[in-house]
Amino acid sequence: MLKTLLTVVSLVLLSATSTSFAAETHGDKERKVDIERHKAMAKAHTDAAICLESGKKEEVCEKALQAACKGLAIGKDCGMKHVH
Repeated sequence: MLKTLLTVVSLVLLSATSTSFAAETHGDKERKVDIERHKAMAKAHTDAAICLESGKKEEVCEKALQAACKGLAIGKDCGMKHVH
């Protein structure tokens, strides 16, 4: 019984995972937009690093990063957050 239950649960999870991958497939136009967004996010993070290297306060650089990322990615940190 336990083996059957585990098999059913595994199949359900596999099916859900396969469906989510299929739903994320983009056409050429969406792929180009994604590429441009990734480039913009990378630039925002590079600019934040340059800001910190220049000796500016972390709060100043963080606000600049948040402004550059607004409407670009998930969250206020361009979808990335590192630990301190």
